[in-house]
Amino acid sequence: MSIISDSAPLSDLSVVKSVSLTSALEKELERLILTGELEPGVRINEIHLSNRFGTSRGPIREATRSLEAKGLVEVVRNRGVFVRRLSVEDAVEIYDVRAALFGQAGRLLAERMTDGLLAELTRMVDEMDAVAERGSFDDYYPLNLGFHNLIVGSCGNRTLQAEYHRFVNKLHLFRARALVQGGGLAVSNREHRAMLEALASGDGDRAQMTHWRHVALAKRRLIAAVDGPARHD
Repeated sequence: MSIISDSAPLSDLSVVKSVSLTSALEKELERLILTGELEPGVRINEIHLSNRFGTSRGPIREATRSLEAKGLVEVVRNRGVFVRRLSVEDAVEIYDVRAALFGQAGRLLAERMTDGLLAELTRMVDEMDAVAERGSFDDYYPLNLGFHNLIVGSCGNRTLQAEYHRFVNKLHLFRARALVQGGGLAVSNREHRAMLEALASGDGDRAQMTHWRHVALAKRRLIAAVDGPARHD
């Protein structure tokens, strides 16, 4: 059933169209950044992009604000919006902190797991298996983020959640880069499956280790992707 009636005011329809356009532009700009077409350090040229996509600069500006919240771009005062530049060394340090936080999230969640949450996490892992078999990064990556976010968001510690997302928002480019280059979707999801089994067991120590190990291995694969032939993420 449509949420917009035939009698909806024109102003309401304009809002819906504007939000839809901004969302589509955000998704496309995110794709350009994650695939490297818009490289780290490059200035976001609103005029060029508005011409490319056949839209005004307003929706482009709104889309970049959302990307800033995700940590993919940064605003430099009096200079403009730039694709975030993060050194490999900085990324490795953030991975170490992320591993500790994610491990603790796994421990906490194992102690409060419900049948409903376990069913949802299992559904997501099963879906990622199917997507990994097709080798579709575009479908896998948002599922991967959603799986991780659901674990952290359900662990019951708001401070941990806030700190985790503060660090993770800076790592999107590196996480996606290893997945794109390494073709490691199946490897990544095998680790998800191990995490899921640990959560289902209710064993906090086991859950903490599998969650920590998943991020630690992702860091190792990132280093391999940067230093030589990419393998997995």
